[in-house]
Amino acid sequence: MTITFDAPSKDKAELETGPAFTPRFDEHGLVTAVVTDAKDGELLMVAHMNAQSLALTIETGIAHYWSRSRQSLWKKGETSGNLQTVVEMRTDCDQDAVWLKVSVAGHDATCHTGRRSCFYRTVSNGKDGAELTITGGAPQFDPAAVYSKN
Repeated sequence: MTITFDAPSKDKAELETGPAFTPRFDEHGLVTAVVTDAKDGELLMVAHMNAQSLALTIETGIAHYWSRSRQSLWKKGETSGNLQTVVEMRTDCDQDAVWLKVSVAGHDATCHTGRRSCFYRTVSNGKDGAELTITGGAPQFDPAAVYSKN
């Protein structure tokens, strides 16, 4: 079975409360995907999905995204082994973003830096302007070793 998406309803009430999932892709054909850990709710990453990656995610239960930098479909964890199994998917009120609650396999790390979350740095106002401080812990795997397999 292949999932396709109908055009979003022009009726605001139908879009916001109706039963049809009709994602509102942007001018680049993408929706924003916010990804959190299903167990503890930690924000793991933010990515983008096109119609193909969204359909594959729904069909397989494994998170797929669209890489804007590589301009290609991306099965999260395919190289690292840290696959994201979707526990629940939600959409926002106007269906232009999705929220994936996932369980991460392997090292339970999502970031390509080897860390659990891509949000491992805090931003603060320092003496020379905005500064970044690593607060998200050490990498859980060596990215050079994992990604050199390609």
